[in-house]
Amino acid sequence: MKKKSVKHAGDWANQALLDRHAAERRKMIHICKIGLATIVAAFFAILFLMPIVLTITNSFMAASEISANYGTIFATDANGGKVYIAEKVNLKFIPDMVSFSQYNTVLLKSPEYLLKFWNSVILVGPIVVFQLIVASLASYGFARYRGRLREIIFFAYIILMLMPYQVTLVPNYLVSDWMNILDTNWAIWLPGIFSPFAVFLLTKFMRRIPESVMEAAQIDGAGEWQIYRRICMPLCKGAICSAAILVFIDYWNMVEQPLILLSDAESHPLSVFLSKINAGEIGLAFAVATIYMVPSLLIFLYGEEYLVDGITYQGGIKG
Repeated sequence: MKKKSVKHAGDWANQALLDRHAAERRKMIHICKIGLATIVAAFFAILFLMPIVLTITNSFMAASEISANYGTIFATDANGGKVYIAEKVNLKFIPDMVSFSQYNTVLLKSPEYLLKFWNSVILVGPIVVFQLIVASLASYGFARYRGRLREIIFFAYIILMLMPYQVTLVPNYLVSDWMNILDTNWAIWLPGIFSPFAVFLLTKFMRRIPESVMEAAQIDGAGEWQIYRRICMPLCKGAICSAAILVFIDYWNMVEQPLILLSDAESHPLSVFLSKINAGEIGLAFAVATIYMVPSLLIFLYGEEYLVDGITYQGGIKG
């Protein structure tokens, strides 16, 4: 019996040792997978950030240095045609000498750049604010009350959202012409304010809020406006911030709408004006592009937490 017990104890010890080696092997494989995934993610992060970093650093280069590094890309012949690039382009992330001449020109000497910037603000600001107001009210109706007619209307919203803007551009032009608002800011504002994207996003979010929460509020005597303002809006704060960020970035970079609906170049936003900077102003293009990126970057960095929360939050009351 004693020999048998010793044998069993030895088997248990060997098995424990094998289990420990297997656990260490699994842990090592898990660490290797995490390390590999981190390296891949870092590679793509650096790859995606390179154009932004290149734009910002090159905006502090002197015009002569920019011409020396990238002049072959933008060179033209006597007839205005592109010249074949025979030399290698020198991508430089660190300028030889930091120069603020580009920003001096953009901010002080050429007010047209700032004018276009404020055109962008004037066009995009009302769209973001009023689209969220309209979308929150419409989403509350879609989420609070169900019915065949409402489902058909909501399905129509989804169809419109899936269509690229180029498909609806001609109808928007014809309607704007019929309403006599062509070549005015209203031709940009109205289609943007009633865009279906925010309605779809907020409706899907509000439908995740438990109905028991709204029913409890009704039992306590709350009306529809109180339920909307005191229950739905606080619970949808993350989704509203997410929609605001996405809508702002979408319309901040719009090009087709102003080109088609606004014939006066003085009312065009900076996104359109950037594409018209000629080859002799490449340094200014870097500086203007950097200034143009600042609002989007600040809004994204400030609302990153809300953006993730709005995408991942499943509704209900947080503890």
